[in-house]
Amino acid sequence: MVDRLQEKYLKEVVPALTEKFGYKNPMQLPKVEKIIINMSVGEAVGNSKALDSAVEDLTVIAGQKPILTRAKKSLAAWKLRAGMPIGCKVTMRGTRMYQFLDKFVNIALPRVRDFRGVSGKAFDGRGNYSVGLKEQLIFPEIEYDKIDKVRGMNIIVVTTAKTDEEAKELLRLLGMPFSA
Repeated sequence: MVDRLQEKYLKEVVPALTEKFGYKNPMQLPKVEKIIINMSVGEAVGNSKALDSAVEDLTVIAGQKPILTRAKKSLAAWKLRAGMPIGCKVTMRGTRMYQFLDKFVNIALPRVRDFRGVSGKAFDGRGNYSVGLKEQLIFPEIEYDKIDKVRGMNIIVVTTAKTDEEAKELLRLLGMPFSA
């Protein structure tokens, strides 16, 4: 089963990247390797139910069950002990990753208030792109009436690109709306 965005990658993006960067070997072509969604829940220290609803929201958004992330160090000021669950994350690969990226770019991002595009400067120097969201309500699967609190999340798109320029071109050709 080939997803719509995966098909676009094979038919349109690969030839465009080969022409622009002059790749000789098909293995040099950058591609999206995985997408990681991370949701930190600070109030989970005092209220464990908050973490359960965050896990539920992330399960609905990603289509797979997230893992709990735990505190590495104890912080007395925040009543935090090492090993306490304080967030959740999901790593998507393959078809599910392409389906999520397609939904994120074409449905979720245009639903952000006053949206003018995502920043083109959020690359890490190794071809990975990170974007932060302030609310989970932009995803169509989330029902407004059933959420207890608006939570943000970080979405990291990991690519095999060697430079930020290659990664930006790859994501632009896949439909990521970068602002000027």
